[in-house]
Amino acid sequence: MADTVSIIGGTGALGLGLALRLAQQGVPVVIGSRDAQRAAEAAADATRRLPDGSFEGLGNDEAATRSEIVILTVPFRSQSETLTNLKGHLREGQIVVDTTVPLAAAVSGKATRMLGVWQGSAAQQAQEMVPDGVRVVSALHTVSAAMLSDLEHALDEDVLVCGNRKADKQVAIELIERIDGLRCVDCGPLEMARTTESLTALLIGINARYKTHAGIKITGL
Repeated sequence: MADTVSIIGGTGALGLGLALRLAQQGVPVVIGSRDAQRAAEAAADATRRLPDGSFEGLGNDEAATRSEIVILTVPFRSQSETLTNLKGHLREGQIVVDTTVPLAAAVSGKATRMLGVWQGSAAQQAQEMVPDGVRVVSALHTVSAAMLSDLEHALDEDVLVCGNRKADKQVAIELIERIDGLRCVDCGPLEMARTTESLTALLIGINARYKTHAGIKITGL
């Protein structure tokens, strides 16, 4: 699969890490940002780090139109505004892979605490906000942005994936598993994202205590 993938919020740590890892596996990446100039600069920086990768930097609006799979990597405080701005650009049939975590840090609280989301989870909020026919898959909450960006670091962890349609989850899984060392685990319908998202807060606390970048591994599969 060499189809282009768009990463909205791709200038952030998680988005850029994903861009590098996917491009390393031959996936062309469009890096999106609210500021098209920042996106272009991030694409240029990614190209310097990975000369064989295919990167393009665009404003979020245009980036969202370029791919069948759109990965949303913005902070929770920006999720609603970003999706509102993308309503006229996302189209039926696209899959949005939502990585958003409603951490209390979004409102100056602790990063080890979660905010209550009326819809149940950030992913369910995203599904409510995207245009009809756009399907949301929840994933990538527990993978360290720092470890993704360090291309010398060998990944070895699981990615918990939630979504309401098995076919949509499979599309996301096939893309994510292009990245060496990541194995996806189907965790059920989108409503389960309220559990998988909250694991980020747990890991932040673990990482602070043990001074590491811990991931998740499901045994027995």
